[in-house]
Amino acid sequence: MGKKTIHVSDFTGTVLQQDDEVVRVVVLEHPDLVAGPVQLDATPGEVENIDDAALDVAVVEIHDRHGGGEPRRVVLTASEFDAMATDVPMAQLLKTAERVRPPKARKSAEKIDYGTLEHAGKPHRGRVTEEEARLVREHLDEVNKRLADAGVRQIDPADPEHALRYGFPDVS
Repeated sequence: MGKKTIHVSDFTGTVLQQDDEVVRVVVLEHPDLVAGPVQLDATPGEVENIDDAALDVAVVEIHDRHGGGEPRRVVLTASEFDAMATDVPMAQLLKTAERVRPPKARKSAEKIDYGTLEHAGKPHRGRVTEEEARLVREHLDEVNKRLADAGVRQIDPADPEHALRYGFPDVS
């Protein structure tokens, strides 16, 4: 038995032929985006006017007591933001304003322990330890619910790759 993969445009559902050019569109922010950036496939014709539709916007962070210690990110049109500067034109204000230094990068990222129920089954490139595999097998429903809630792939014991990775019995 063989498998055939058909690629389609995420925007229109148009079937993409093998020699068609595919444009990757990464959605970084959207009101309906809940689990971080996503990737969509499109044809060049479907996105050719995207630059014409682009808005001139200002993206600002508001650091005040209303954020509970966290800044609020606000997007508004550049003209609305420019109108807030009444003493000096915004272009001049932005040139002379104090620069914000990005926070220093941490030398070492915290290592995730996939051998805990909190992280077991999350997609990762490393080797699956016996402890992680055991947790996935023994708590599959709980792990899959957590993965679904996070918007990532769930573990299917019937999938040969998942069965091998997490030690599920061979179902063939």
